[in-house]
Amino acid sequence: MLLKNEKVNAKKLMEKNKRKTRKGVFLPAFLVVGGGAVLGIVNNQLLTDISMNGFVGSLRGLGWLYQIISIVALIIVSLVTFSKIGNVRLGGEDAKPKFHFGAWFAMALTGGIATGVITYGVNEPIIYFNSIYGEMEKTGVEPGTSLAAIYAMGRSFYNWSFIPYAMYSLSGLVVAYMYFNRKTSLSVSATLIPLFGEKVTKGIWTSIIDTLAVLAIALGLASSLGAGLALVGSGLEATYGIQQGPLVWLILTIIITVTFTLSSLKGLDKGIRILSDVNAKVFYVLLIVLVVIGPTLYIFRTSTAGLGYWLQNFWQWGLDPIDLGGEALVMWWTLYDWAIWIAYAPLMGIYLAVISHGRTIRQFMIVNWILPAVFSVIWFGIWGGTALHWQQNKIVDLASTIKNSGAVAGLWSFLGHMPFGSIIIPVLMLTLILSFATAADSMVRTISVLCTVNIRHDEEPAQWKKLIWALSIAIIGFVMVTFAGGAQGVDGVKYLAALGGSTVLFVFVLQVISAIKMFFFDKVEKG
Repeated sequence: MLLKNEKVNAKKLMEKNKRKTRKGVFLPAFLVVGGGAVLGIVNNQLLTDISMNGFVGSLRGLGWLYQIISIVALIIVSLVTFSKIGNVRLGGEDAKPKFHFGAWFAMALTGGIATGVITYGVNEPIIYFNSIYGEMEKTGVEPGTSLAAIYAMGRSFYNWSFIPYAMYSLSGLVVAYMYFNRKTSLSVSATLIPLFGEKVTKGIWTSIIDTLAVLAIALGLASSLGAGLALVGSGLEATYGIQQGPLVWLILTIIITVTFTLSSLKGLDKGIRILSDVNAKVFYVLLIVLVVIGPTLYIFRTSTAGLGYWLQNFWQWGLDPIDLGGEALVMWWTLYDWAIWIAYAPLMGIYLAVISHGRTIRQFMIVNWILPAVFSVIWFGIWGGTALHWQQNKIVDLASTIKNSGAVAGLWSFLGHMPFGSIIIPVLMLTLILSFATAADSMVRTISVLCTVNIRHDEEPAQWKKLIWALSIAIIGFVMVTFAGGAQGVDGVKYLAALGGSTVLFVFVLQVISAIKMFFFDKVEKG
């Protein structure tokens, strides 16, 4: 009887804690993000200026650190994956996975992609190939040549594959290992225990660290939403003649926000898993369709040569803080990419950890690092290769479309020249909405988890927290794309993303150092 009462009391305590809010994380993070949303409505120019100054300052001043830490992260995940450490099971030897492999991979892949690969799968290689914003000026490669096409492919592979996914997977691994095997709290601050001891999870330090992580992901999500709005809006204008502007973006914001909010409110099993599975299958179908109708031989040849060019220039690209490739190429593309990946990394790590219970570290790395990176190479190889072939053979002038209509506009001109384009275009628009929704629902849930006291990995945070974060992110994303488009059409959201990355950069650096200590110096805990 006594044991039964103890279990009842423990359950009541758990339920009570579940409802309690970590005020030291929720309040400052919400004041900044919510304040940003209000500022964007009241004085959008001031919000734009703050974001722009943060963007320029962080990437010019810290570009060297972004580059070094990204390479170090890649080295660490490689060593962990292919050493005996990879045999350690997250949760202990008897832990069983909750999700089957297909669902697990779909959740990992779509949770981290957002709208990125769709937005830039066509546009980014064409921008490099034609040096539309001055990207090729310091590379020694003549724009519009065959070498420029290979360069464009290689640079796209570099920016979207093994290095960025190493950042995600490293953050995810340290969270999963500390939570499941060393029995710490489910938080970003707990990943730093190997460096600073238990004191880092108590008092003001844990609030500061987790608040920075929440701010980074909230700003990163807002920037992704803004990019998605710009892309779908340009598609409606190019395809259906619907002039994009504040009203169109507002309607799209409402549709997208309702989609990811409802999915998040449904929870991990009933909402996020199902939406991720649908989104992943659409991705697979799109790849198959394009490789069948595309210039298949050209895709294979240019992708192979692009991989070679990337490997040949790996260290130069990897350690260039701006000085070698120039600001137009390095700061506005590679460093921007690293900033937004790092902005996502700590909280994406919590999400990846939660869905990976019962898997070995090697399995974790295969699904969260290797397979998504390979997927990105295939995606850019097929979409980018087809676009480059059409541009070189004057089938469609995608470069002119981008110059006239912004950095995300080339996709729709590309799709308009595809067989069955009238069918594929609305499908891709739906995919864009799903892509952002599957990233946003998982991250809104994770933000809410981090703002809740002593929550377990298999519990759902309060619905009101998910709702309030979803609305704040939606407002900022809408404001930035509406009032801070700039020359590329998405300048404002790029500023915001880099600002998010810079807020958490030093936390990520500490996570990398913590990973080195816990896996290569401390005793490895098997759970």
